[in-house]
Amino acid sequence: MELKGLVLSGGKGTRLRPLTHTRAKQLIPIAGKPNLFYAIEDLVAAGIRDIGVVLSPETGDEVRSALGDGTRWGARFTFIVQEAPLGIAHAVKTARPFLGEHPFVLYLGDNLLSGGIRHLVAEYQATNPAAIVLLCPVDDPRAFGVVALDEVGRVVRLVEKPQDPPSNLALVGVYLFSPAIHPIIEGLRPSGRGEYEITEAIQGLVDRGQRVVAHQVRGWWKDTGKPEDLLDANRLALSQVARRIEGELLEAKVIGEVVVEPGAKIVRSTVRGPAYIGAGALIEDGFVGPYTAIGKNARVIASEVEYSILMDEAQVYHLPYRLDSSVLGQGVVVDGKGNTRRHTLQLVLGDRSRVML
Repeated sequence: MELKGLVLSGGKGTRLRPLTHTRAKQLIPIAGKPNLFYAIEDLVAAGIRDIGVVLSPETGDEVRSALGDGTRWGARFTFIVQEAPLGIAHAVKTARPFLGEHPFVLYLGDNLLSGGIRHLVAEYQATNPAAIVLLCPVDDPRAFGVVALDEVGRVVRLVEKPQDPPSNLALVGVYLFSPAIHPIIEGLRPSGRGEYEITEAIQGLVDRGQRVVAHQVRGWWKDTGKPEDLLDANRLALSQVARRIEGELLEAKVIGEVVVEPGAKIVRSTVRGPAYIGAGALIEDGFVGPYTAIGKNARVIASEVEYSILMDEAQVYHLPYRLDSSVLGQGVVVDGKGNTRRHTLQLVLGDRSRVML
């Protein structure tokens, strides 16, 4: 039976405030593209085109507007509102009318994964397990759902955010499920943090003797929950870009793997890749360093920016400092004219902020 896709794009994004006061966390751009789009592209590349998108009431309209009806990806979207953020398993329960008795891929929309999921979908279709889960070793497993494996690599235990982790293997936000997960979710009770835990549902499959297969991620995985994770995800995504210059270069030096979108202009400046310069952006008398993504119609004037994300229409003028490891929201203005002290500057600013130095 054909697999469906279920992408979660709800939640409040509290760890990413102030950036998420005015936008869905899944729409924050990574290497010039909303995080959520990577999840959609992964599903479509694996042959999954019937995709449910779980929304929150607060940011649902924004996500609908960004995604459209799916035709740009050759996909078909069904939008499903989860009225309260009661956990991943609750989102699956909310989407049950869409999922029916189809197996499905559950993909968290704020995750970024290299290597794709095509091989997992192929394995699922060939072997029909109850579930396939993806794992990644992490430094601090207490912040994640954690999996313990037996000596032959079978899943034996799952724990959500344990104080005493049974392993360092975190659940990545991509799962493949058979319809057997639904009756287990129906019987769940809220956890101590008031959520219906997907780890508990998968444990239910294991306890019933169902086959749950685990694979470690091919390549890298990022959960973009905090500003430093956004910057690292941006670095990883930019490390895969290929040089493409479609904008205008005037007395400019562009070094390495750099994307300059149509309508962008680089004047008397240096851009050192990997970097992304969005459509209509202007870099003038400045420097853009590696692992930086500049959004559409943004401005970098007489300033240096490195290892940062500037969203659409952000403006940086006359900074006596190098802007480093920063995330500037849409329409942010940072103006350093008249200030002469030199050191680096690190900022995380929500949409429409203004900083005069």
